[in-house]
Amino acid sequence: MLCGILFVLCTGIRWEWLPAELGFGSGMTCWRRLRDWNNAGVWQRLQEVLLAELRAADRLDMSRAVIDSSHVRALKGGPKPVGARSTGDGRAPSTT
Repeated sequence: MLCGILFVLCTGIRWEWLPAELGFGSGMTCWRRLRDWNNAGVWQRLQEVLLAELRAADRLDMSRAVIDSSHVRALKGGPKPVGARSTGDGRAPSTT
């Protein structure tokens, strides 16, 4: 299952297009397993264990770490997006 999940995530193909000839099982089964493992916290725990192992072996170089701000919550809010303003003088006419 893990190989099937990694294959889909690396190639970007649709789950249902996972080739049976590869021997990874059905794409939908792989997708359900990914969902279940994610809900169970498997990936978070795997990352924590891997980072702990790398730190213990002095193999973690944080001098090259990067934080992608598009995925970091702004704790104090940040600017609120401004909604698009209408340029018309009311509601659009019905098409039905």
